Amino acid sequence: MAVTEAAAARAVEAVFRIESARVVASAARIVRDVGIAEEIAQDALVAALEQWPESGVPDRPGAWLTAVAGRRAVDLVRRREVYARKLAEVGRTLEDMPPPEPPEPDGIDDDLLRLVFTACHPVLPPEGRIALVLRLLGGLTTAEIARAFLVPEPTVAQRIVRAKRTLARAGVPFEAPYGEDRAARLPSVLEVVYLVFNEGYAATAGDDLVRPALCEDALRLVRVLQGLMPGEAEVHGLAALLEFQASRIPARTGPDGAPVLLADQDRSRWNRVLLRRGVEALARSGRGPYSLQAAIAAHHARALRYEDTDWAAIAVLYGRLGAVAPSPVVELNRAVAVSMAQGPAAGLELLDALADEPALKGYHLLPSARGDLLERLGRGEEARAEFARAASLARNARERELLLDRAARAAPGG
Repeated sequence: MAVTEAAAARAVEAVFRIESARVVASAARIVRDVGIAEEIAQDALVAALEQWPESGVPDRPGAWLTAVAGRRAVDLVRRREVYARKLAEVGRTLEDMPPPEPPEPDGIDDDLLRLVFTACHPVLPPEGRIALVLRLLGGLTTAEIARAFLVPEPTVAQRIVRAKRTLARAGVPFEAPYGEDRAARLPSVLEVVYLVFNEGYAATAGDDLVRPALCEDALRLVRVLQGLMPGEAEVHGLAALLEFQASRIPARTGPDGAPVLLADQDRSRWNRVLLRRGVEALARSGRGPYSLQAAIAAHHARALRYEDTDWAAIAVLYGRLGAVAPSPVVELNRAVAVSMAQGPAAGLELLDALADEPALKGYHLLPSARGDLLERLGRGEEARAEFARAASLARNARERELLLDRAARAAPGG
């Protein structure tokens, strides 16, 4: 059934956001170049924008995009004599293959795993690896990635372009490595998975607070890594962290999509299956940064009520995390934990020490945290100003609405 161009465009945007990584990965398996594969995926996107208004949105739109991209990838390989041998390897009937079946709920597309490890090749600097995978796997814009990195948007754009060129020049094979090579790439892979999950758990921009598809991709990836590397403690640490965090997603927003703060969440809505998986993974974790964050999340999971949270233990764990992986954001979180354990004045003192931290300039959670502590201290007008400043910095519409509401309530008479 034909649909309007506007409706088709909305459908294309939504589907591509979810399926772009698999479309790119499928094309990359054929052309063996992630930069070219991304261009092919964009071509498939244009084809959908042209055809779906007349033909209607397919029953399996992701498979449609993958099939179109696959055909174009094969055509490109055939047109280039330099790829003749590779075409023989992948076969001459790829264009006749049926669209791929959707992945199993707890599985992951092999091409997607290859895409992650290829983009995390040692020929790339760490920041280039992470930016490229966030772009290819998560379908994030350069603006969203810049927000996650707390760096300027042009910097991220340059990293992505350079990363693609470097992979192409080096002739990096599209594969999931084994042995020492896999172990060497693992830390950057884990960091990528962590950042992808975070973008899904608390979207930096847009109208939705949570983007579950990104969280699901990250969870599938980390579970596969658990199976591949059962002896790697930090893989289990990251898995535990993501399972615990994902368990809270159903309670993080209200019926209208508005954020629900941790103190106000209905903990009966936390996913018990994911909590159990988190506990099991935590038992196999170690003492690295992801394992420490998982231990912090476990304290929240154990508390039946917000009032039962062991904030003193959480503050100690944040201190250990800061020693292992120093970060202004870790110190911000430690200050919040200290404020809950020792009182808002103690937390505010720690927050004020971060006021001139360059990495936190423009980071909305710093004034948001200050506003919370000032409100608890009865300094309503100062709290209102901090919440208003945080709202002006927030790029997620839901977070901005929440902060503006808190500013209004913090003001005298609010």
